[in-house]
Amino acid sequence: IKAPTPPPPAGKPTGNQNQPTSEPLELGVEDVNDISVTISWRPPATIGNSGLDGYTVEICKEGSESDVNLKTAGDRLNIRVVAVNPGGRSPPATLADAVLVREVVGKSTFYFPDTVGKPQPVVSWTKDDQPLDTKKVNIRNSDKDSIFFIRAAERADSGVYEMCVKVDSFEDKAQLTLQILAGPPASVKIVDSWGFNVALEWTEPKDNGNTAITGYSIQKADKKTGDWFTVLEHYHRMNATVSDLIMGNTYIFRVFTENKCGISEEATATKTSATIQKTGIDYKPPEYKEHDFSEAPKFTTPLANRSTTVGYNTKLLCSVRGFPKPKIEWMKNQMIIGDDPKFRQINNQGICSLEIRKPGNFDGGVYACRARNPHGEALVTCKLEVKRK
Repeated sequence: IKAPTPPPPAGKPTGNQNQPTSEPLELGVEDVNDISVTISWRPPATIGNSGLDGYTVEICKEGSESDVNLKTAGDRLNIRVVAVNPGGRSPPATLADAVLVREVVGKSTFYFPDTVGKPQPVVSWTKDDQPLDTKKVNIRNSDKDSIFFIRAAERADSGVYEMCVKVDSFEDKAQLTLQILAGPPASVKIVDSWGFNVALEWTEPKDNGNTAITGYSIQKADKKTGDWFTVLEHYHRMNATVSDLIMGNTYIFRVFTENKCGISEEATATKTSATIQKTGIDYKPPEYKEHDFSEAPKFTTPLANRSTTVGYNTKLLCSVRGFPKPKIEWMKNQMIIGDDPKFRQINNQGICSLEIRKPGNFDGGVYACRARNPHGEALVTCKLEVKRK
């Protein structure tokens, strides 16, 4: 509920110091969604010498005269706002039409203007359900906001933080997850070397930074110069073959981890090196059975059911792996979408997205993403609900 900041009292004192204000003005509905109703209003035209302490928002079911704490789907709510000062309650400002409840909403609440501060909200922060270390984390609270500040973030600072706001007996909480760069792979090793090629394998990092790993970067260095060069970026597998190495050189390798926060600050290097052997012109490399990386498509992240509002762009996301690279097809209600300009389809390094531009009432339904390659196919589905404003 967005209440305006009341203006300061105007005019000279009159004989009666404790008169109620006139009713709040221009009460209206700003937004209605699944879990809340947002209303706004303007201060009363007449405030008087007693000032304005705040506002009371009152809710009751249509056809009832008493306040109710529980509202269920299908109820229609009458909402009104009363201005309060030492002189008592103002006449109420009432919404012209009742508001339809779609899901359970909260009980009646009070809102006090920032300039009044009666009572002052009490704000507290915790990390993983424990009090914050004030030597590392600075919290600055004002009448309007609470600022959470870490000057020099470290890996140990990642985790789930929770803010609790209390006004008298009313309380609300909000959580945030602090995500950071992932750590490097736990280990990297050379598993084979032949001709001008070296095969590498590595393991996942011990710390993913509280968010999913999106890929790896692989670098090589000639031990003579020690200069590092990137050979693969945004690579999704945990094994790779580095080719086109120079005969006679000895190489070491290292791997960085990538997540949506960026690339890891450190890399894990191989403990051993690989030397590309010198041979004569008639050199014939030994027969080597190539690693078979063939794999049928497999979705590593499925589609999730989504709910959106008419006219607001929405995006469906999933991720898939497979070799050779799978062909991706999007479908709506079992029909292939194709090149419909209403939809934007992107497949980047196995991350598949479908953006639905300004959906209408008929764009809801069952959406599916299908991945195919010569070794098989996979399918994931989700439901999209498009709601009216």
